[in-house]
Amino acid sequence: MMPFFFKRNIQFALVFVLSALTFSCTRLPNVQGKGEVFLQGVWNQDSIANSVKLLNYTQHHFKISCDSFYVNLTTFSKVNYYADSCFNKGIWKEYAKGTYVVKGDTLMLTGTFTKANYKQKASGCYRNGQYLSNFKIKSSSSTSLVLENLNDQRECTLVLKEKINCVPKEL
Repeated sequence: MMPFFFKRNIQFALVFVLSALTFSCTRLPNVQGKGEVFLQGVWNQDSIANSVKLLNYTQHHFKISCDSFYVNLTTFSKVNYYADSCFNKGIWKEYAKGTYVVKGDTLMLTGTFTKANYKQKASGCYRNGQYLSNFKIKSSSSTSLVLENLNDQRECTLVLKEKINCVPKEL
């Protein structure tokens, strides 16, 4: 039989551990994050430097709202990387959506490739699955954003077409 002192300490330790577990966890609100104010808006890459000399290039169109992004990727290619039925005379569109984080001077996009209506894309031409892209933020102003794609070091100069004010939505 345990002495009263040890029984009391075990009860105290059990109550302390249960209290710590209960009160140390806080439930996060079920709403999207606010994101970065300077990125909020619709951004277009109107032109690409030396595009006539490139074998392929991709034009970006971003919509960034709160901590979410939607991107339309229009690829122009002189080289066929896909089945003939997908090549589409060297011009095709891809779509992705997801969330982003800015750490230091890096914009990190994490999402999935989608159909044109931003619903899940499980198969078909071009890329499927995860969309992961990282850009170095070279410069930003109220109307322009210059990014460098960290995968291929190509510069992406974006122009603000429409400002968006973040109103976080429930998830």
